[in-house]
Amino acid sequence: MRITSIILMLFITISASAKFVKQDFVAKTILIADDANNLQLLIDYNKGCKISQVKIRGKNTISPLGVYTSIKTESNLFTSLDSKTQIKINAKKNKFEIGNIVYGEKEMSVTETWIFTVTGKQIVWDIRRQYLQNGKLDNMSIPVWNFSNLSTWKGGILNTGGVVWCKYLKNINDTYGVHTDGVTFWEPDSGDAFRVETSSNDGNIALSFSHGENDEFKFTQYLTPLELYQRHDLSRFVGGKYDVFAPFEVKKGTAKISLTLSYVDYNKEYDRGNLAGIDATTVRELLNTTGRYGVIDRNIIGANGWSTNWKCLHEPFFAQIGMAVNDENYTRNFSSTLDHERDFAVEKDGRVLARWHHKPEAKNSNYNFKTGYYDCPWGYTIDAQPGQVINTAEQFDLNGDIEWLKSHKLNCEKILDWLIKRDSNHNGIFEMLNNNTGEHTCSDWLDVVWASFENAFVNAQMYEALNLWSDCEAVLGDKEKESYYSAIAARLKEAFNKPVQEGGFWSPEKKQYIYWRDKDGSLHGDNLVTPVNFAAIAFGLCDDPQRTKDILDQIENKANAENLFHWPLCFDSFKQEEVSAGNWPFPKYENGDIFPTWGYLGIRAYVKYDKKIALRYIENILAQYKKDGLSFQRYSRITQEGLGNDILAGICTTITALYRDIYGIRPKWNRMGMEPNMLRELDGTGFDYTHKGQRYTLSLSENSYQVSTQSLSVKSNKGFGVNMSKDRLLYYPKNQNMEELSIKRKNRQPINIEISEWSKNRRCWTLNSTGDYKFTVRGLKPNSTYSIQLNGNREKSYDTNSEGILSFEYTSQMPTSFCIENLLK
Repeated sequence: MRITSIILMLFITISASAKFVKQDFVAKTILIADDANNLQLLIDYNKGCKISQVKIRGKNTISPLGVYTSIKTESNLFTSLDSKTQIKINAKKNKFEIGNIVYGEKEMSVTETWIFTVTGKQIVWDIRRQYLQNGKLDNMSIPVWNFSNLSTWKGGILNTGGVVWCKYLKNINDTYGVHTDGVTFWEPDSGDAFRVETSSNDGNIALSFSHGENDEFKFTQYLTPLELYQRHDLSRFVGGKYDVFAPFEVKKGTAKISLTLSYVDYNKEYDRGNLAGIDATTVRELLNTTGRYGVIDRNIIGANGWSTNWKCLHEPFFAQIGMAVNDENYTRNFSSTLDHERDFAVEKDGRVLARWHHKPEAKNSNYNFKTGYYDCPWGYTIDAQPGQVINTAEQFDLNGDIEWLKSHKLNCEKILDWLIKRDSNHNGIFEMLNNNTGEHTCSDWLDVVWASFENAFVNAQMYEALNLWSDCEAVLGDKEKESYYSAIAARLKEAFNKPVQEGGFWSPEKKQYIYWRDKDGSLHGDNLVTPVNFAAIAFGLCDDPQRTKDILDQIENKANAENLFHWPLCFDSFKQEEVSAGNWPFPKYENGDIFPTWGYLGIRAYVKYDKKIALRYIENILAQYKKDGLSFQRYSRITQEGLGNDILAGICTTITALYRDIYGIRPKWNRMGMEPNMLRELDGTGFDYTHKGQRYTLSLSENSYQVSTQSLSVKSNKGFGVNMSKDRLLYYPKNQNMEELSIKRKNRQPINIEISEWSKNRRCWTLNSTGDYKFTVRGLKPNSTYSIQLNGNREKSYDTNSEGILSFEYTSQMPTSFCIENLLK
């Protein structure tokens, strides 16, 4: 009885000085919790040392194996679970130091000290490992977390911008290894999440995720002197094998790693806002899983995705996915991915190697065993050329880094020029490397369809690339190149739209764009190939209202006749000689199955014609995600059931188009842009969006769009762009490249304006905030006289300068309307 009282007194003394750190001397455990008690760690130092429980809001997430550290030599595994020496404890207020953890053998042994510190909402776990010898390790953990099972978390959002989706670790020892320093595990039903952020000055950090032998979900952290290489070819994911990383050398001495652990309110942290009329929860989950799945590792973003170790450089939508995911980690990683592709995937003459894989697809291949880049073995997917440029241009709008863009200037120019030179007959249409269908080789994303020579799908993407890059040349100040690429795009548009009888792609008889023309002039692909026709409309090649109607009405009628939830690659069959044998009989595979990967082109096309149809397909893909997670390559045209283990991350693009083409999220390198196509049933939509570190609140209804921060608000019934510096607001009408209204404030006063009219001769806005302001209006007629009306009353006239600019100051004490009008129209 007396002994028990002494132990109790010691426990009370420690807990009184450290509210969230408690020690049980009998059980040899330490309980640590954050200030809100959302995260609790129970440390067991009875034999060795481990974390035996990790409770998230009272629920333990850890299996009986616990959380521990380890080293593995070629023949033996040693862990902190069994220390050779007695553990030493040192308690200091909200900090516990656990030392003298020793394990290993003569060949390799370590001693460790674990330090836990409670800092408000976080628990910091510092591990100091001292290697007692130089040596080679086969594996290690610092530490390994053994979560109860694969359903403990839906997945983990990685600091690469990617995701580990637990359901893809289907079999025992399936393992995904990635080079990054942090992960946020989440469970959507409870809204609970657990974040582990790691840092060290003593080496390189990596993570792996595995299906454990007892069905636990294993999360292993690594700290190594040099970056870890893959053990099995270039595989980031390996089936049935725990050892994803190659053996590595360690040196005698100390290595320190710091883990910052925290509870995260997932619903708040990853809130998608109020998406009126749209299932915002499903949007969030789709983008946090399917949308992130194409991030394979640091410097490797592309679909298919990490479970197949595949990416295609001939897919032009990864910057667009980043726009919708809206995670600075994704944006940062995709910038470095494009750097990596520039340096290793583009040949000297400008041709882009269109694929990356963990090993060669075929024996006769130009596969690079060091980088993983190569060509498709049965053809050259030439859409990698425009795809690379489209992604680079759109990524620049997200990162806003002009120096980064400069570093890609020569590369993008030589990529475009490589394809521009492939116009042997000088008709303005660019040619593939294969000449005819009979060669049985591919030339674009539909890689088992034998499209050749003049390919409409590749040329449509080239048109988009030329225009986007022309805009980039303008930003970089190269007027000559800007005009050059713009002129080539205009010539391509003219040639593309000619009737097939005159060398173009338009079929007056079928009222659609054909897919390709062989070198001998024979025409192919008049079976209503959807990505071809959608791309023509979406990228602006087809701006004829009647042609647009003819194409989209056909597609809608045929889709409704079959009650399809999404668009197939083609509605009618290719000829048998036009496709690989695996596409037969129709409908099968790329000859008629449903590939939602190109959904964004369909949404972008229909938004220009019938927004309700576009919205219906967005709702359809959200419903499909709720059924099966879109965890397939494609869907059967006949059953509409998912097919193909080759899962495609691009299957999310219908939802990225919700953000780009319905909500109109168009961030630009120097402003936050909006070009909405809202519908009445979506009125009241509101969400936050972060661009270049600035958080904006968007409020959207049909014909009413507002962007706000803490100190500014702009509202209009037309699209616009806005930028706010320390004391100045810049307004870009229609989100065009020149700001036409600048408002400078004094004393950090708020700026709240509503644009009511913005035309060539008349510009009107209401200032709803009070204070002292200076207004500068640009884009007016040079050396002309303009009147200014305040609240409908003419007050004064001003003359513009030689650049069409006028300025005036005003002190506002109440909402004031301004109208500037040219007196000499």
